[in-house]
Amino acid sequence: MANLFTMLQNTARSKPDYIAIFFKDTTISYDKLFQYVCGAASAYQHYGIGLGDRVAILMGNSPQFPIAYYGLQALGAVAVPGNPMLKADELTYIYNNAEVKAVVTTPQLLAVVKAAQSRVPSLKHIFVCSGDAPGVISFDPLCQVANPPVPIVPDFDANTHPAVFMYTSGTTGYPKGCMLSHHNIIVNSISTHEALKFGAHSVTLGVLPLFHAFAATVCMHTVFESGSSVVIVEKFAPDTVLDQIEQHKVTFMVMVPTMFAAITQFGSEGREKLASVEYCACGGAPLSEAVYDAFKAKYGRSIIEGFGPTECSPCTSVNPFDGVQKLGSIGLPLPGVEMKILDDQDRELAANETGEIVVRGENIMLGYHNMPKETAAAMASGWYHTGDIGKKDEDGYFYILDRKKDMLLVGGLNVYPREVEEVMVHHPAVMEAAVVGEPDELRGESPVAFVVLKPGVQCTDRELLKWCRQRLAAYKVPKRVVFREALPKSATMKVLKRLLREELQSGA
Repeated sequence: MANLFTMLQNTARSKPDYIAIFFKDTTISYDKLFQYVCGAASAYQHYGIGLGDRVAILMGNSPQFPIAYYGLQALGAVAVPGNPMLKADELTYIYNNAEVKAVVTTPQLLAVVKAAQSRVPSLKHIFVCSGDAPGVISFDPLCQVANPPVPIVPDFDANTHPAVFMYTSGTTGYPKGCMLSHHNIIVNSISTHEALKFGAHSVTLGVLPLFHAFAATVCMHTVFESGSSVVIVEKFAPDTVLDQIEQHKVTFMVMVPTMFAAITQFGSEGREKLASVEYCACGGAPLSEAVYDAFKAKYGRSIIEGFGPTECSPCTSVNPFDGVQKLGSIGLPLPGVEMKILDDQDRELAANETGEIVVRGENIMLGYHNMPKETAAAMASGWYHTGDIGKKDEDGYFYILDRKKDMLLVGGLNVYPREVEEVMVHHPAVMEAAVVGEPDELRGESPVAFVVLKPGVQCTDRELLKWCRQRLAAYKVPKRVVFREALPKSATMKVLKRLLREELQSGA
């Protein structure tokens, strides 16, 4: 059975001269990409990395990301991608939980990796891309050797062997390592390929962060499975994205809603920049009608919305490109994916009845690393329970109405209030904290913290926000702090966050 490395190898053999990656003014063919990946695998082997070893990847978007990632797949090692915005404390927990043996990073992130390394006994090696420093291994020269040997892939079952641990924030404040197998990712890539109409000459915009499951599947795995091309963009900036689309004749434009909103508001060019674009798709957060209308008015393109949790590899549904598209819907299930609406007793509901969205298919994760109880709860009745409240209409289109999990979506990234609250209550002046989401036109939502201070203690909002910035990734830091003498609570002393949300919506 194919694994991710042999999938790339097959594409490189059949289309050696096709362009796999556009990056700035550089092009990388499939043959050259495969050679780089083989070089990376040889480098890993030289430093004792092999079957089952976990290796973290901490970097922004660049060609080195897929090279580092696929080099691990050749050895049956496990990639552990991470958000470059995470702080040392956050990385320390993830790296200890995964027992990472090495990290591939960049000079800009070396300090935070080293700060974590001192508290991660399993972490032996640090590989640095595009740079060098004492005590680390320069990654690029190891990859770019002439005619590197093609590694012999160890014998493992692609159905059950993890290719990646994708860490998702947990409602307890601790991230969960979502284990996706080679088979999970390949079948989801094939389904995505079919649903999104990838062709041999498709060119996908790769501005979404590759450490994220959505981008990894749509902008990397599906591209390589289909033998098409991706334009990797380092950082999101409206005019840069528009220039890259025009320069490389992008045909498939995929972003989160906040990016579409920013391009509409701040992009200085008109629809001529998007002349090559055939389809636009979004996920990661709900697409508002206002963003949809404004983008279509400015650029003459519709945006098709889809859905997919990390645990589903992650793509599960999308509005059909060549069929009826329903604004506000997350569309129809992808080929090979089943979706239903269940009530609290796991009974299927009829059309237009509200319940929890559940998913089943070969794309569903192996489970959460070292978290059997959480895995069992998520997979009750043999279906993955998304935690999203929704409905299905008479035509089989799904809609998300609310989130059962207490989660915010900030610029397409998950923020779990409990994690932020845990940080805030560790401040010496804080007695209680409750974090809820406030609508944000650009980011979708922004976290707002309601705080009760300890009796007789004084503290400013600036002090608390500084405290959070030192311990949390920037997107998790509350937009503002609202001080209260007490938080609204139920008879069982549970904080009534619904009332706090209503307060924000009323403009209080």
